[in-house]
Amino acid sequence: MAIVAPTASKEELRERILTAVQDMYTEVASCPAKGFHFPTGRWACEYVGYPVSELDAVPPTAVESFAGVGYPFRAEVLQRGDTVLDVGSGSGTDTLIAALKVGSEGKVYGLDMTDAMIEKARANVQKAGVSNVEIIKGNAEAIPLPSECCDVVTSNGVLNLVPDKSAAYREIYRVLKRGGCIQISDIVLARDLSEKSRNNPQLWAECIVGAITQDAYLELIGSVGFKDVRVLDTMNYFAKSPSESTQKAAQQYGAIAITLVGRK
Repeated sequence: MAIVAPTASKEELRERILTAVQDMYTEVASCPAKGFHFPTGRWACEYVGYPVSELDAVPPTAVESFAGVGYPFRAEVLQRGDTVLDVGSGSGTDTLIAALKVGSEGKVYGLDMTDAMIEKARANVQKAGVSNVEIIKGNAEAIPLPSECCDVVTSNGVLNLVPDKSAAYREIYRVLKRGGCIQISDIVLARDLSEKSRNNPQLWAECIVGAITQDAYLELIGSVGFKDVRVLDTMNYFAKSPSESTQKAAQQYGAIAITLVGRK
């Protein structure tokens, strides 16, 4: 995995972060049995709340590279015929579950920037035999879809890794139709990190450095224009990390997973 070294250039730091994320999730896609410092695979799905029936309905090769932090479908906002965008779709677990929920009359876009995940997701779409899914390459900060084209945007453990979260949420707001909903699971902190800590390679490797406090996170979502934002669930996600150093870093900064819902 690429290391994010301290740098005086904001743009250089951003590029190093994106490279680190791509390298990390290339490994999750290519070597799912390797073991990582965050929960992955089917046991991670079950840990964060996925029903067994939903996991059994998608290919095992999608679930094996799952790296989400919650169960965004807890929001129960998807309806038959909806158009859905999955931001950071990875190997396709949430994308395929959404596809089954919206039915053949609906449409699901899976957006990811990591080539290995995109390739794996497309293969899983074929294995699942669904025709209402399109996997597209892109970045959450500049979503390659037209404005007001989606009924629901879902994301799972991704936006904490995006350097410009404000830009990402503005883009999510843009592609949503009026009255459309977000269902998001993500990592937040109880205490903010110092600027020095945010440039610490070890903290970045622990997947905590990109997160912000829960208050700041909810304020950001509201500032973009979302209404009725509610936190549906919180959990000590990193308690199941196989890495002792990750657990310690999570405890130090109060890192937890939240699942929320909101409306445009």
